[in-house]
Amino acid sequence: MMPDDASPEIYDLLIENGHLLDPASGLDQVGFLAVHHGRILSAGPRPPAGRPRQRIDASGRLVCPGLIDMHVHVYEWVTNFGVHADDAGVHAGITTVVDQGSSGAWTFGGFNAHVIEPSRTDVRAFVSINVAGALMGGMKGDILHNPQMTDGDSLVKLVQQFPERVKGIKCHCESGALSHWGTEVLTHASQVGRDADIPLYVHTGELFPVVEQQRPSADEVFPSMLPLLKPGDMLAHIYSCMPDGIVGNADTVPEAVLQARDKGVYFDIGYGLNFSYRIARMMLAADIAPFTISSDVHGDFNAFHDNSKLNYSLYGAMTRLWALGMPLREVIAATTWHPARMLREEGEIGTLTPGSRADLSLIEIDTTPRELYDGRGETLTTEQTLLPWLTVRAGQPIVPHRRLLTDLLPDAARVTQQERLS
Repeated sequence: MMPDDASPEIYDLLIENGHLLDPASGLDQVGFLAVHHGRILSAGPRPPAGRPRQRIDASGRLVCPGLIDMHVHVYEWVTNFGVHADDAGVHAGITTVVDQGSSGAWTFGGFNAHVIEPSRTDVRAFVSINVAGALMGGMKGDILHNPQMTDGDSLVKLVQQFPERVKGIKCHCESGALSHWGTEVLTHASQVGRDADIPLYVHTGELFPVVEQQRPSADEVFPSMLPLLKPGDMLAHIYSCMPDGIVGNADTVPEAVLQARDKGVYFDIGYGLNFSYRIARMMLAADIAPFTISSDVHGDFNAFHDNSKLNYSLYGAMTRLWALGMPLREVIAATTWHPARMLREEGEIGTLTPGSRADLSLIEIDTTPRELYDGRGETLTTEQTLLPWLTVRAGQPIVPHRRLLTDLLPDAARVTQQERLS
């Protein structure tokens, strides 16, 4: 909704001369964006009447709705691989992050109190179908994620109690799960999703320990889940090179992928450890682009609170997809408007429409050539790189320290709030 004083004599912030790019509203021009009381006052070719308390010159930068990362792991200190929410969020040029399955119905209370509440970043959750959450990543998945560890009634109650924060269910369909209990857990998650009227976010690609005597055929894993998905559910890691992923080792797009798309199932990048340039090129050539681009940022699964090996980021994923031929406007849509629609928040975030929350990502386009690797070590040379320049969260400017953007930036590229806003 619009601020009460839509045309104040003095308003809070004016961002000048930036390239306003908002796929949700169709805005695509150099102009001015004004903020007052944490809301967007105006966005267009001219500033509003009145005088701003603060001005920021965004010449040469993109001014976009605040980026939304649909897949992070930020239950720091409870999961061994969780990273700090603001490191993955506002300090990475992202205003909203969605934790995927780090908490469960019985552990979300701690996540809410110790991660969501104190963070400057807007943190949401897709809660694991198992009651405890992830805890140790893929380790002990055969114990944590078995059917006896699910409780649909508790999850439905959680959604009713926290409708603005619990936005979906995280579940898995991969060789490990199928070798232990078939599709039983996914079937239960599917029913709970329908009961609670929330989407599933389904991990694809081998993760849990596999019972080798019961290992499913790799090309049968994805088709086995298709009947359980409803329109609006989402598949993770769509360009993964894992043999049991949605493409696997195929040289053409499998029929089940086309069926999922036609059914209204959404596709998410979930960049992570197994992103494949080969599969990305094949899928993009077949006009199967991701609905959302996300990072799957997390620490080392085999250590505790260690992100020293992290070598990918949301901006890195966006840059790679842009270099692979996805138009920039679609890249921005996949990190703003589309995830906002997944969260059912498209009137509040993911847009520059006046009256929406003033969550903004100001992005610079760096023309230093870079060699960026995929999950199998293939190299892609990029001529243009998207980098976070300034984050505005609920109207408050924040200079991102960019600590986790190790795939794109050396330590020397970090800046301070004083340097950026002076």
